[in-house]
Amino acid sequence: MNITTIYSTPTASSCALNSSSFVSLPTALTSFSKLLSSSSSSSPPHRSLRLRSRTTLPPRILCSSSSLSVSDMDATGGQSLYPLHRTKTLHLVRHAQGIHNVEGEKDHDAYLSYDFFDANVTPLGWKQVDNLRKHVHACGLSKRIDLVVVSPLLRTMQTAVGVFGGEAYTDGINVPPLMAANTGKSGRPAISSLNSPPFVAVELCREHLGVHPCDKRRSITEYRPLFPAVDFSLIENDDDILWTPDIRERNEEVAARGQKFLKWLWTRKEKEIAIVSHSGFLFHTLSAFGNDCHPSVKSEICTHFANCELRSVVIVDRSMIGSDSSTTNYPGKIPNGLDLTSETASEKHPEEKGA
Repeated sequence: MNITTIYSTPTASSCALNSSSFVSLPTALTSFSKLLSSSSSSSPPHRSLRLRSRTTLPPRILCSSSSLSVSDMDATGGQSLYPLHRTKTLHLVRHAQGIHNVEGEKDHDAYLSYDFFDANVTPLGWKQVDNLRKHVHACGLSKRIDLVVVSPLLRTMQTAVGVFGGEAYTDGINVPPLMAANTGKSGRPAISSLNSPPFVAVELCREHLGVHPCDKRRSITEYRPLFPAVDFSLIENDDDILWTPDIRERNEEVAARGQKFLKWLWTRKEKEIAIVSHSGFLFHTLSAFGNDCHPSVKSEICTHFANCELRSVVIVDRSMIGSDSSTTNYPGKIPNGLDLTSETASEKHPEEKGA
């Protein structure tokens, strides 16, 4: 898969958007030199780093840590330029703390317990949701999201609608709520879908499949009344036929599923997409990238997400997967006229250079 990503980790206290350093702004792509210079400043509000997939770059321009020294990498600068319409901005979020996280921290065998089947968000997890919601509103991100893609498990859907959904739902509003009141014994009021982006549930971005009951989903029939405004139409089977009690999905299988998920995203018309998923899925999907970057960049990519952590990335279509035409490019010469440059003229008439 031919994609390049730009990685940004906002500081906890950062609220104001900076067009020269926050890579999720489409305008930032017009000048990669500004992006890279902002990442090298002494105290930038965000760190912007260039990442590439090792498996997709032509060998002659692949810069992996195994073939170049750190000093060589520093000297190359690592700048890249791509057409804006061949990019999408993704905002990756891991779900808030679930009840399985608490018990699994104490005893890993707790992940095998059916007590945590389709684990819900804890009270502390809802506080994490509220804080991330404040952040995306303060940064203006909530106004830019075109679509929210969510793993169809209780904890991810609770997180997604809590962060990116509308305000508290009230009777009389002529739209269905994103989440019904007290879903998952949360004690939370219903969440409105008014003035929120569309939400779609996708199985490709689920956590490791199998063995752990916390990663087994309920039937779609059960979910629909709990999340009335979430679109479940892309899920083929009502019951969870992907999860098995005795076989756990291997890491490389999760990574391959992640690449398939990223390819699917290119079939969508939306340009700025929030994705609410899981630690293992996000970690193994992102681990395919950054092999041609500075080792410290690769190490930042290959770290697990904290609960309710948000990372913003830009993916680039280098293989013509996407078919969107530019909405900002302009052909020029309207009306048509002579526009021969002095450089071209010199090439056509070299005898006149000294004239």
